[in-house]
Amino acid sequence: MKTEKNMFKTKNFLQLIAKELLSIRRSSGIIVAPTVSLEPSKFKLRRALIITKLSRYEFEQSRYPELNEEQFHQMMRKRGTDLDAWIYHHKLHKSFEDNIVKCFQDAGCEVKMTSRAEFRSSLSKEVMNWADVIVPIGGDGTFLLAAGRASPLFAQSHTKIPIVGFNSDPQRSAGRLLLPKHYSDYPAEAVAKIKAGDFKWMHRTRIRSTILGINGKIPQSYDLYRHCISKMEQKTTRPETLDKELAKKYDAKVKRVLPYLALNEVFIGETLSSRVTHLQLTLDHGNVLYKTKSSGLCVSTGTGSTSWHSSINRITRPSVDGLSKILPEKVRNDFNGLDKDELVRKYNESLIFPADDPRICYSIREQINVGVWPSPEEFEPRQFVTNLYVKSCCFDANLVIDGSICYSFNDGSKVLLEVHPEDALLAITLD
Repeated sequence: MKTEKNMFKTKNFLQLIAKELLSIRRSSGIIVAPTVSLEPSKFKLRRALIITKLSRYEFEQSRYPELNEEQFHQMMRKRGTDLDAWIYHHKLHKSFEDNIVKCFQDAGCEVKMTSRAEFRSSLSKEVMNWADVIVPIGGDGTFLLAAGRASPLFAQSHTKIPIVGFNSDPQRSAGRLLLPKHYSDYPAEAVAKIKAGDFKWMHRTRIRSTILGINGKIPQSYDLYRHCISKMEQKTTRPETLDKELAKKYDAKVKRVLPYLALNEVFIGETLSSRVTHLQLTLDHGNVLYKTKSSGLCVSTGTGSTSWHSSINRITRPSVDGLSKILPEKVRNDFNGLDKDELVRKYNESLIFPADDPRICYSIREQINVGVWPSPEEFEPRQFVTNLYVKSCCFDANLVIDGSICYSFNDGSKVLLEVHPEDALLAITLD
């Protein structure tokens, strides 16, 4: 996509974001946060909120609070766990975190720290408003967590706080959302550049999930990481009345915006993976209702296109070899003369789209294409849209946001997935 055609990279669009972020969505009671200065050189770095990774060692230890350290170690070794590796990587992460804290403090910044577990269970609006930047340390999962809880819809903060992440273990983690691996070795250099305004803003598109219904009751959310009911919902927001056209189209009276924005993807599917997921979809508020049965629906942003989206849609060399065997002989000879590995690489790379792309891309996992499914039969299993309406015909399904928070999404449940410019994540990037 050419730069001049990319609306997210134009000056006018950035000004539009700033204007929209300063507005108040009075009908829902949600205060939309204004962004920081759009000029990096004017950004003032004085306070950093550091979000630390919850290591596997810490996570497993938290599951057995009744055991002391020695008893915990004995139990882990008895079950066959490579405990020494857990401890090694735990210490590696903690040492890295200490180094990052020191780098910010040496740069004259005040620092506050919160663990990944604490950030999930209690989010302080005061701390969010206090910070100039949020700094997740760990992998992409820690970044996604921080981004989700730092969104204006969730935190109801009065400032849109930028995020910059450090990869604490670049040897084992790709860290696509984090700073380049060079800055894991030289974090002080990264902090110095941010302090000097020598960086670039990146606006990462996020998906807003709006539940449609009759009474506007917000469903209970479940924290998949901690395996418990989430207590972090907005309690002060009110349902909004749907406009007449959408109310008639989707047979609903009100809507309720979920407080979590998806940076990677929204997934909808049956809890039991072997059970067929039955959904109805409408693309871009169109007039066709598509009916599909599959292994689930994945709706991805450009940021998420490098993750689950690519895994679902990628092709492999064996697939290409299998295709060549059934081609007509004349075509097969020409095809076999091509570099198949290069074809696979180019195709898989073509699945990735820009993080600031205003579109979202849905993918139907393993869509059933026999008998009367899908309906109409020309329904594409993957397509770009600007919004997507989904109605559940499922038995025991969930709507999952970034693999972290899920909502029950059983028969009759309705959601509208869409992109709003003001929901974009503000991230700091360095060359």
